[in-house]
Amino acid sequence: MRGKEATVTDVPVEQVRAQILQVLQAWGMAPDLAATTAELMAGTDLLGVDSHGISMLPAYEDKWRAGTLRLDARARIVRDGGASALIDGMGGLGYPAAALAMNLAVDKALEHGVGAVSVCNSHHFGAAGIYARIAVERGAVGLVASSANGIIMVPTRGAMPMLGTNPIAFGAPAAYHEPFVLDMATTTVAANKVKVYDFLDKPLPPGWAVDGQGEPVTDAGAAMQFIFDRPDGGLTPLGGTAAMSSHKGYGLAMMAQILGGTLSGSALAVRRAPTRRPGEPDDVGHFFLALNPDAFRAAGSFESDMDELIDTMHDTPAARPDEPVLVAGEPEAAERARRLRQGIPIPAALAERLRGICVRAGVPYLLDGA
Repeated sequence: MRGKEATVTDVPVEQVRAQILQVLQAWGMAPDLAATTAELMAGTDLLGVDSHGISMLPAYEDKWRAGTLRLDARARIVRDGGASALIDGMGGLGYPAAALAMNLAVDKALEHGVGAVSVCNSHHFGAAGIYARIAVERGAVGLVASSANGIIMVPTRGAMPMLGTNPIAFGAPAAYHEPFVLDMATTTVAANKVKVYDFLDKPLPPGWAVDGQGEPVTDAGAAMQFIFDRPDGGLTPLGGTAAMSSHKGYGLAMMAQILGGTLSGSALAVRRAPTRRPGEPDDVGHFFLALNPDAFRAAGSFESDMDELIDTMHDTPAARPDEPVLVAGEPEAAERARRLRQGIPIPAALAERLRGICVRAGVPYLLDGA
């Protein structure tokens, strides 16, 4: 236990992974697909991205019980054009399809210099950055974009939500430094991060969410209502307000929608919602691009220059001596090292929901800590 009044339990990653695996298999997911999913979800928790790890299980249970998520689905390649491909997720959870797609994109990049793979008819795939990390671990530069099923982003100058959080991730390998991995929602914050604040009963920073009149909402529970239950209000584009250049976040969200959704032929959620029938899958789309640096320059030189670039950023005089300049991916790498030692924090409110899931799935609860 740790935290105020022991409201958080630190759990070894092996137990978190095993818990996810048991639940998914109890729901009918094939062992190999469940293992892939559990590894990616637990790996996301290790990086400190609590909004997209085991905390997603309640949402997945809701979709599975509603009949909109096929956990017995197995993705398949439906188009293969040499350096490009299209994968049909078959209405299943996005993790196995996305892992297949990113690895296939890297395979193609190693052969052709570039590989691009789209996925249609998928569901939520967790954190986009975990797939950029698949690319960098294999020595490739990776770009990931996705559409989303939730309609929660209010466009700049708009009054109603029209897009999802539509994430973008980018990764590049270095020689001796941690890889550069940028993982971002195109909203000011991801909806699931608001969920984490709600679990922890913490107020939101002003500017993350707005009500139907565009006014800031700082109560996490109220924000969850605007994001998930009410037709008005929602999350702001990256930037928060027009004065703070929210049009840039709105533009990036459109880019992710075009690459992830339009290119793959997946649904535009706001258009599909009025006619969607019960039991129909989310039809989320993803996009994965891989580049082989060795196809552009001498082997190893890209990674060496990445080290120089990162070193140069580290040499920036810090505004505060105790807060040195970092690059994307380094905070997550540090958190991963800490959580490998201390465990993954499970807040009491989340633990209560996970216990209920385990009871309904008929599997033991494994998250009581070391």
